[in-house]
Amino acid sequence: MAALAVAVHHYTAYWALDGVHTPAYFLPHASRVTIYGFLGVELFFMISGFAICMSSWGRTLRYFFASRASRLYPAYWTGVVLTTAVTFLLPISGHIPQRVPLSWAGIGVNFTILQEPLGVPAVDNVYWTLWAELRFYLLFAIVVARGVTYQRTVIFLLSWMLAACAATSLDVPLLKTITVGEFAGYFIAGVAMYLMHRFGPTPLLWAILGMTWWVNMHRLAERVGPHGFRIPLWPAVLIVSLGYVMLVLIALDAKGRPGWRWLTIAGALTYPFYLLHQRIGYTVIRYGYELTSLPVPVLIGATVVLMLVPAWLVHRYVERPLGPRMRKALAPAART
Repeated sequence: MAALAVAVHHYTAYWALDGVHTPAYFLPHASRVTIYGFLGVELFFMISGFAICMSSWGRTLRYFFASRASRLYPAYWTGVVLTTAVTFLLPISGHIPQRVPLSWAGIGVNFTILQEPLGVPAVDNVYWTLWAELRFYLLFAIVVARGVTYQRTVIFLLSWMLAACAATSLDVPLLKTITVGEFAGYFIAGVAMYLMHRFGPTPLLWAILGMTWWVNMHRLAERVGPHGFRIPLWPAVLIVSLGYVMLVLIALDAKGRPGWRWLTIAGALTYPFYLLHQRIGYTVIRYGYELTSLPVPVLIGATVVLMLVPAWLVHRYVERPLGPRMRKALAPAART
């Protein structure tokens, strides 16, 4: 759901669908609702915190890094190749230029997911979230290195939240980068929710969760910001709050299995879909608009469904066969 919300947001805002007008021109009413789809990123970060804490429990540091690399890179590398190929063969112009920087050096840097800190343009704009994910992994590796326990994880969460708030208050760019800036609260909330599931809700965990909610609400206005037209803040507050409630209910499920099954099914296509949807989706919509007489809402809806196909292909023929092999190669002695 998070990736679908982000995709609809991208398809209905911020680019010139016909080369001149943004999608809001064609969808004046719907765009005022779909504009909030960017908040799917916040939900994704919470789920990530939840899932990473769950999957790293009892694991070695070597296994932790091997599992994260094997999860991130095979689909990501495929996404870089496919997106570069499509935007090279079928370039489009518009509010956001579609042709990506095609220097071999720039593409090579993109393969590392370090293009943002190195100041290299991304092949696709959505890759910025992966840099946030990488920083979260590096921070949580501190806990994994010592062995993930309830006490260590709680101390880590409190320290991280304090450092993230201090970075913003003191306006220290390096500290903001290290602490994942405005998104730290969402990762921390996800980890706290997993602790609730594993150990049961405690006043301390509720306090951490409440603290992250309050900080995230305080910073939400910066995320809403200007979007070409004024939009109210309260729907964003409601959406993020409902995300908290939904994940807390999953965390407090005594058996846990329905929640895990839902996360497993949703997660299978979410990542490759997210990697592929933006620039390739823009291309599909633009050429569909120019070559057919289909209404814009139909084009956008059809593109969302269509992009599930390459997402499934990447999951089936890249992630499933290559992920385990890469993990085994990176950590052959790790406990699986």
